[in-house]
Amino acid sequence: MSIKGKAYFAGIYEHPARKITDKSIAQVHAEVAKGALEDAGLTIRDVDGYYCSADAPGTGGLSMIDYMGLTVKHADSTNTGGSSYLYLVAHAAEAIAAGKCNVALITCAGFGRPGTAPRDMGGGVPESAFESPFGPVTVNMYAMAAMRHMYQFGTTSEQLAWVKVAASHHAQHNPNAFLKKVLTVEDVVNSPMIADPLHRMDCCVVTDSGGAVIVVSPEIAKSLKRPLVKLLGTGESPKDQMGGNVDLTYSGAVRTGAIAYAEAGVKPSDIKYASIYDSFTITVVMTLEDLGFCKKGEGGKFVMDGNLISGVGKLPFNTDGGGMCNNHPGNRGGITKIIEAVRQLRGEAHPKVQVKNCDIALAHGTGGSLGTRHGSATLIMERE
Repeated sequence: MSIKGKAYFAGIYEHPARKITDKSIAQVHAEVAKGALEDAGLTIRDVDGYYCSADAPGTGGLSMIDYMGLTVKHADSTNTGGSSYLYLVAHAAEAIAAGKCNVALITCAGFGRPGTAPRDMGGGVPESAFESPFGPVTVNMYAMAAMRHMYQFGTTSEQLAWVKVAASHHAQHNPNAFLKKVLTVEDVVNSPMIADPLHRMDCCVVTDSGGAVIVVSPEIAKSLKRPLVKLLGTGESPKDQMGGNVDLTYSGAVRTGAIAYAEAGVKPSDIKYASIYDSFTITVVMTLEDLGFCKKGEGGKFVMDGNLISGVGKLPFNTDGGGMCNNHPGNRGGITKIIEAVRQLRGEAHPKVQVKNCDIALAHGTGGSLGTRHGSATLIMERE
Protein backbone atom coordinates (compact mmCIF):
# COMPACT_ATOMS: atom_id res chain seq x y z
CA MET A 1 0.00 0.00 0.00
CA SER A 2 1.41 3.39 -1.00
CA ILE A 3 1.16 6.12 1.64
CA LYS A 4 2.11 8.95 -0.73
CA GLY A 5 0.02 11.98 0.20
CA LYS A 6 -2.19 9.93 2.56
CA ALA A 7 -0.70 11.15 5.86
CA TYR A 8 0.41 14.55 7.13
CA PHE A 9 2.55 15.84 10.00
CA ALA A 10 0.28 17.99 12.14
CA GLY A 11 2.31 18.48 15.34
CA ILE A 12 5.89 18.22 16.56
CA TYR A 13 7.58 18.82 19.89
CA GLU A 14 11.12 18.35 21.18
CA HIS A 15 11.67 18.31 24.93
CA PRO A 16 13.94 21.25 25.84
CA ALA A 17 15.81 19.47 28.66
CA ARG A 18 19.05 17.56 28.13
CA LYS A 19 19.40 16.28 31.70
CA ILE A 20 16.28 15.28 33.61
CA THR A 21 16.56 14.30 37.27
CA ASP A 22 13.06 14.96 38.58
CA LYS A 23 10.79 13.06 36.17
CA SER A 24 10.13 9.47 35.15
CA ILE A 25 10.29 8.16 31.59
CA ALA A 26 6.48 7.98 31.53
CA GLN A 27 6.23 11.63 32.58
CA VAL A 28 8.54 12.69 29.74
CA HIS A 29 6.45 10.70 27.24
CA ALA A 30 3.34 12.51 28.52
CA GLU A 31 5.02 15.94 28.41
CA VAL A 32 6.14 15.59 24.79
CA ALA A 33 2.69 14.25 23.85
CA LYS A 34 1.12 17.38 25.33
CA GLY A 35 3.57 19.61 23.47
CA ALA A 36 2.94 17.97 20.08
CA LEU A 37 -0.83 18.00 20.51
CA GLU A 38 -0.77 21.70 21.40
CA ASP A 39 1.40 22.39 18.36
CA ALA A 40 -1.17 20.62 16.18
CA GLY A 41 -4.18 22.26 17.81
CA LEU A 42 -5.55 18.88 18.91
CA THR A 43 -6.38 17.28 22.27
CA ILE A 44 -5.69 13.92 23.82
CA ARG A 45 -9.30 12.97 23.05
CA ASP A 46 -8.62 13.26 19.31
CA VAL A 47 -5.94 10.55 19.40
CA ASP A 48 -7.04 7.16 18.10
CA GLY A 49 -3.64 5.64 17.31
CA TYR A 50 -0.56 5.41 19.55
CA TYR A 51 3.03 4.48 18.73
CA CYS A 52 6.14 4.19 20.88
CA SER A 53 9.24 2.01 21.13
CA ALA A 54 11.22 0.17 23.78
CA ASP A 55 12.04 3.41 25.59
CA ALA A 56 8.50 3.33 27.01
CA PRO A 57 8.30 1.72 30.47
CA GLY A 58 6.82 -1.65 31.34
CA THR A 59 4.85 -3.16 28.49
CA GLY A 60 5.62 -0.23 26.21
CA GLY A 61 2.61 0.88 24.22
CA LEU A 62 0.13 -0.80 26.56
CA SER A 63 1.61 0.95 29.59
CA MET A 64 1.64 4.38 27.98
CA ILE A 65 -1.87 4.04 26.54
CA ASP A 66 -3.04 3.34 30.10
CA TYR A 67 -0.85 6.08 31.64
CA MET A 68 -2.09 8.79 29.29
CA GLY A 69 -5.72 7.64 29.33
CA LEU A 70 -5.89 7.04 25.58
CA THR A 71 -8.64 5.26 23.70
CA VAL A 72 -7.12 3.94 20.49
CA LYS A 73 -8.01 1.77 17.52
CA HIS A 74 -4.44 1.03 16.47
CA ALA A 75 -1.08 0.78 18.26
CA ASP A 76 2.50 -0.29 17.55
CA SER A 77 5.69 -0.56 19.61
CA THR A 78 8.29 -1.59 17.02
CA ASN A 79 11.86 -1.53 18.35
CA THR A 80 14.75 -1.10 15.92
CA GLY A 81 16.96 1.11 18.07
CA GLY A 82 17.73 4.55 16.69
CA SER A 83 15.60 3.98 13.59
CA SER A 84 12.51 2.98 15.61
CA TYR A 85 10.67 6.26 15.32
CA LEU A 86 11.05 6.47 11.57
CA TYR A 87 9.62 2.95 11.34
CA LEU A 88 6.76 4.04 13.60
CA VAL A 89 5.93 7.12 11.52
CA ALA A 90 5.77 4.87 8.45
CA HIS A 91 3.55 2.38 10.29
CA ALA A 92 1.27 5.16 11.53
CA ALA A 93 0.95 6.49 7.98
CA GLU A 94 0.09 3.00 6.71
CA ALA A 95 -2.58 2.65 9.42
CA ILE A 96 -4.09 6.02 8.50
CA ALA A 97 -4.08 5.14 4.78
CA ALA A 98 -5.83 1.86 5.63
CA GLY A 99 -8.48 3.63 7.69
CA LYS A 100 -7.33 2.10 10.99
CA CYS A 101 -6.95 5.50 12.68
CA ASN A 102 -6.99 9.23 11.90
CA VAL A 103 -4.80 10.88 14.54
CA ALA A 104 -1.61 9.03 15.43
CA LEU A 105 0.43 10.11 18.45
CA ILE A 106 4.09 9.01 18.41
CA THR A 107 6.13 9.67 21.56
CA CYS A 108 9.76 9.13 22.54
CA ALA A 109 11.62 9.60 25.83
CA GLY A 110 15.14 8.56 26.69
CA PHE A 111 17.46 8.80 29.66
CA GLY A 112 21.20 8.64 28.99
CA ARG A 113 24.37 9.96 30.56
CA PRO A 114 25.49 13.34 29.23
CA GLY A 115 28.88 12.86 27.61
CA THR A 116 30.40 10.65 24.97
CA ALA A 117 31.05 7.45 26.95
CA PRO A 118 30.35 4.35 24.85
CA ARG A 119 27.20 2.48 25.77
CA ASP A 120 27.02 -1.23 26.51
CA MET A 121 25.74 -3.26 23.57
CA GLY A 122 23.91 -5.57 25.97
CA GLY A 123 22.91 -9.18 25.44
CA GLY A 124 19.93 -10.80 23.84
CA VAL A 125 21.40 -11.33 20.36
CA PRO A 126 22.48 -14.72 19.00
CA GLU A 127 26.20 -14.10 19.16
CA SER A 128 26.20 -12.68 22.70
CA ALA A 129 27.54 -15.86 24.28
CA PHE A 130 30.58 -15.76 22.00
CA GLU A 131 31.29 -12.03 21.82
CA SER A 132 30.29 -10.70 25.24
CA PRO A 133 33.45 -12.04 26.97
CA PHE A 134 35.49 -9.72 24.73
CA GLY A 135 33.49 -6.65 25.76
CA PRO A 136 32.22 -5.18 22.48
CA VAL A 137 30.57 -1.79 22.90
CA THR A 138 28.81 0.47 20.44
CA VAL A 139 31.79 2.64 19.57
CA ASN A 140 33.93 -0.42 18.76
CA MET A 141 31.40 -1.60 16.21
CA TYR A 142 31.32 1.76 14.45
CA ALA A 143 35.10 2.08 14.63
CA MET A 144 35.41 -1.14 12.64
CA ALA A 145 33.25 0.33 9.88
CA ALA A 146 35.27 3.56 9.94
CA MET A 147 38.58 1.73 9.73
CA ARG A 148 37.37 -0.36 6.80
CA HIS A 149 36.12 2.77 5.00
CA MET A 150 39.50 4.42 5.49
CA TYR A 151 41.36 1.34 4.25
CA GLN A 152 39.19 0.79 1.19
CA PHE A 153 38.45 4.36 0.09
CA GLY A 154 41.19 6.51 1.61
CA THR A 155 38.81 8.38 3.92
CA THR A 156 40.65 10.45 6.53
CA SER A 157 40.01 11.50 10.12
CA GLU A 158 40.01 15.11 8.94
CA GLN A 159 37.19 14.37 6.50
CA LEU A 160 35.11 12.64 9.18
CA ALA A 161 35.71 15.64 11.45
CA TRP A 162 33.78 17.90 9.06
CA VAL A 163 30.55 16.16 10.12
CA LYS A 164 31.05 17.34 13.71
CA VAL A 165 32.18 20.77 12.56
CA ALA A 166 29.05 21.25 10.45
CA ALA A 167 26.80 20.13 13.31
CA SER A 168 28.51 22.57 15.67
CA HIS A 169 27.94 25.48 13.28
CA HIS A 170 24.22 24.73 13.51
CA ALA A 171 24.11 23.98 17.25
CA GLN A 172 25.40 27.44 18.15
CA HIS A 173 21.99 28.80 17.15
CA ASN A 174 20.01 26.25 19.21
CA PRO A 175 19.51 27.45 22.81
CA ASN A 176 18.72 23.91 23.95
CA ALA A 177 21.71 22.21 22.32
CA PHE A 178 23.90 20.16 24.66
CA LEU A 179 27.09 21.40 22.97
CA LYS A 180 26.98 24.93 21.55
CA LYS A 181 30.68 25.61 20.90
CA VAL A 182 31.70 25.97 17.25
CA LEU A 183 34.42 23.42 16.58
CA THR A 184 37.25 23.13 14.08
CA VAL A 185 38.65 20.09 12.34
CA GLU A 186 41.66 20.37 14.64
CA ASP A 187 39.41 20.29 17.72
CA VAL A 188 37.93 17.01 16.55
CA VAL A 189 41.09 15.17 15.50
CA ASN A 190 42.96 16.34 18.60
CA SER A 191 40.26 15.12 20.99
CA PRO A 192 41.05 11.86 22.85
CA MET A 193 40.90 8.63 20.88
CA ILE A 194 38.00 6.44 22.01
CA ALA A 195 38.19 3.52 19.56
CA ASP A 196 40.65 3.89 16.70
CA PRO A 197 39.99 5.75 14.39
CA LEU A 198 37.10 7.47 16.22
CA HIS A 199 37.90 10.33 18.58
CA ARG A 200 35.69 11.61 21.35
CA MET A 201 34.39 14.38 19.10
CA ASP A 202 33.47 11.80 16.45
CA CYS A 203 30.82 10.53 18.90
CA CYS A 204 27.33 11.86 19.50
CA VAL A 205 26.24 13.34 22.80
CA VAL A 206 24.10 11.15 25.06
CA THR A 207 21.26 13.04 26.72
CA ASP A 208 18.01 12.77 28.60
CA SER A 209 15.18 14.15 26.49
CA GLY A 210 12.41 13.15 24.14
CA GLY A 211 10.06 14.27 21.44
CA ALA A 212 6.72 13.61 19.84
CA VAL A 213 5.09 13.73 16.42
CA ILE A 214 1.43 13.82 15.40
CA VAL A 215 0.56 12.20 12.06
CA VAL A 216 -2.97 12.67 10.74
CA SER A 217 -5.23 11.98 7.79
CA PRO A 218 -5.38 14.54 4.95
CA GLU A 219 -8.88 15.62 5.96
CA ILE A 220 -7.82 16.44 9.51
CA ALA A 221 -4.57 18.10 8.37
CA LYS A 222 -6.50 20.49 6.13
CA SER A 223 -8.87 21.41 8.96
CA LEU A 224 -6.01 22.55 11.21
CA LYS A 225 -4.31 25.93 11.15
CA ARG A 226 -0.84 24.48 10.60
CA PRO A 227 1.48 24.37 7.57
CA LEU A 228 0.77 21.29 5.47
CA VAL A 229 3.64 18.80 5.45
CA LYS A 230 2.84 15.45 3.88
CA LEU A 231 4.66 12.14 3.80
CA LEU A 232 5.72 11.21 0.26
CA GLY A 233 7.58 7.96 0.73
CA THR A 234 9.03 5.57 3.28
CA GLY A 235 11.53 2.75 3.23
CA GLU A 236 12.44 0.29 5.97
CA SER A 237 14.84 -2.62 5.90
CA PRO A 238 17.35 -4.22 8.25
CA LYS A 239 20.93 -5.08 7.38
CA ASP A 240 22.10 -8.24 9.12
CA GLN A 241 25.36 -10.15 9.43
CA MET A 242 24.61 -12.45 6.50
CA GLY A 243 25.94 -15.54 8.21
CA GLY A 244 29.30 -13.89 8.79
CA ASN A 245 29.80 -12.63 5.23
CA VAL A 246 29.75 -9.02 6.42
CA ASP A 247 30.58 -6.06 4.17
CA LEU A 248 31.27 -3.11 6.46
CA THR A 249 31.33 -0.54 3.67
CA TYR A 250 27.58 -0.02 3.29
CA SER A 251 24.49 0.35 5.47
CA GLY A 252 20.81 -0.52 5.20
CA ALA A 253 20.25 2.92 3.66
CA VAL A 254 21.22 1.36 0.32
CA ARG A 255 17.84 -0.35 0.32
CA THR A 256 15.63 2.03 2.32
CA GLY A 257 16.64 5.08 0.33
CA ALA A 258 15.82 3.40 -2.97
CA ILE A 259 12.44 2.22 -1.66
CA ALA A 260 11.51 5.68 -0.33
CA TYR A 261 12.65 7.53 -3.48
CA ALA A 262 10.60 5.19 -5.66
CA GLU A 263 7.42 5.65 -3.62
CA ALA A 264 7.89 9.42 -3.39
CA GLY A 265 8.73 9.79 -7.08
CA VAL A 266 11.82 11.88 -6.34
CA LYS A 267 15.60 11.50 -6.62
CA PRO A 268 18.47 12.55 -4.33
CA SER A 269 19.02 15.79 -6.23
CA ASP A 270 15.46 16.87 -5.34
CA ILE A 271 16.20 16.83 -1.60
CA LYS A 272 16.75 20.33 -0.16
CA TYR A 273 17.47 19.26 3.43
CA ALA A 274 18.55 15.99 5.04
CA SER A 275 18.22 14.83 8.65
CA ILE A 276 20.81 12.07 8.93
CA TYR A 277 21.21 9.86 11.99
CA ASP A 278 24.58 10.86 13.45
CA SER A 279 25.56 8.47 16.21
CA PHE A 280 29.14 8.79 14.95
CA THR A 281 30.72 10.77 12.13
CA ILE A 282 31.21 7.62 10.05
CA THR A 283 27.46 6.96 10.26
CA VAL A 284 26.78 10.19 8.37
CA VAL A 285 29.47 9.66 5.74
CA MET A 286 28.31 6.14 4.89
CA THR A 287 24.61 7.06 4.97
CA LEU A 288 25.11 9.97 2.57
CA GLU A 289 26.78 7.58 0.12
CA ASP A 290 24.11 4.92 0.50
CA LEU A 291 21.28 7.42 0.02
CA GLY A 292 22.80 8.47 -3.30
CA PHE A 293 24.01 11.97 -2.42
CA CYS A 294 27.49 10.98 -3.60
CA LYS A 295 29.22 7.90 -4.99
CA LYS A 296 30.32 5.05 -2.73
CA GLY A 297 33.68 5.88 -1.21
CA GLU A 298 33.35 9.63 -1.84
CA GLY A 299 31.47 10.51 1.35
CA GLY A 300 34.61 11.85 2.99
CA LYS A 301 35.22 14.24 0.11
CA PHE A 302 31.52 15.20 0.03
CA VAL A 303 31.44 16.43 3.62
CA MET A 304 34.69 18.40 3.38
CA ASP A 305 34.84 22.17 3.42
CA GLY A 306 31.45 22.70 5.03
CA ASN A 307 29.25 21.06 2.41
CA LEU A 308 26.75 20.10 5.14
CA ILE A 309 26.48 23.62 6.60
CA SER A 310 23.25 25.51 5.89
CA GLY A 311 23.78 28.52 3.65
CA VAL A 312 27.22 27.31 2.64
CA GLY A 313 27.17 23.72 1.45
CA LYS A 314 25.50 21.50 -1.12
CA LEU A 315 23.29 19.59 1.31
CA PRO A 316 22.34 21.21 4.65
CA PHE A 317 21.99 18.55 7.33
CA ASN A 318 20.93 18.35 10.99
CA THR A 319 20.33 22.07 11.37
CA ASP A 320 19.41 21.68 15.05
CA GLY A 321 22.93 20.40 15.79
CA GLY A 322 21.85 16.77 15.47
CA GLY A 323 23.00 13.97 17.71
CA MET A 324 26.54 15.29 17.36
CA CYS A 325 25.82 18.43 19.35
CA ASN A 326 22.14 18.92 20.19
CA ASN A 327 20.22 15.93 21.47
CA HIS A 328 20.42 12.14 21.42
CA PRO A 329 17.85 10.83 23.93
CA GLY A 330 19.12 7.45 25.08
CA ASN A 331 19.50 5.41 21.89
CA ARG A 332 16.32 6.71 20.28
CA GLY A 333 17.65 9.83 18.52
CA GLY A 334 15.68 9.20 15.34
CA ILE A 335 12.69 11.19 16.63
CA THR A 336 14.74 14.40 16.49
CA LYS A 337 15.55 13.77 12.83
CA ILE A 338 11.84 13.81 11.97
CA ILE A 339 11.14 16.89 14.09
CA GLU A 340 13.86 19.03 12.49
CA ALA A 341 12.87 17.96 8.98
CA VAL A 342 9.29 19.08 9.66
CA ARG A 343 10.59 22.37 11.12
CA GLN A 344 12.56 23.01 7.93
CA LEU A 345 9.58 22.30 5.68
CA ARG A 346 7.36 24.56 7.77
CA GLY A 347 9.98 27.32 7.64
CA GLU A 348 10.22 27.21 11.45
CA ALA A 349 13.91 26.36 11.84
CA HIS A 350 16.20 29.00 13.34
CA PRO A 351 16.57 31.87 10.83
CA LYS A 352 20.34 31.39 10.74
CA VAL A 353 19.97 27.79 9.53
CA GLN A 354 16.62 27.79 7.72
CA VAL A 355 17.11 26.37 4.23
CA LYS A 356 15.77 28.64 1.50
CA ASN A 357 12.88 27.27 -0.56
CA CYS A 358 12.88 24.04 1.43
CA ASP A 359 10.07 22.02 -0.14
CA ILE A 360 11.33 18.41 0.01
CA ALA A 361 13.24 16.94 2.97
CA LEU A 362 14.57 13.54 3.95
CA ALA A 363 15.00 11.96 7.37
CA HIS A 364 16.99 8.79 7.93
CA GLY A 365 17.51 6.60 11.00
CA THR A 366 20.01 3.86 11.83
CA GLY A 367 19.34 1.61 14.81
CA GLY A 368 21.79 -0.98 16.04
CA SER A 369 25.34 -0.88 14.72
CA LEU A 370 27.02 -0.40 11.37
CA GLY A 371 29.50 -3.06 12.46
CA THR A 372 26.85 -5.71 13.09
CA ARG A 373 23.09 -5.77 12.41
CA HIS A 374 20.98 -2.65 12.27
CA GLY A 375 17.55 -1.35 11.34
CA SER A 376 17.41 1.32 8.66
CA ALA A 377 14.53 3.62 7.78
CA THR A 378 14.07 6.56 5.39
CA LEU A 379 11.24 9.10 5.24
CA ILE A 380 10.69 11.64 2.48
CA MET A 381 8.31 14.51 3.11
CA GLU A 382 7.09 17.58 1.25
CA ARG A 383 5.67 21.00 2.06
CA GLU A 384 2.35 21.32 0.27
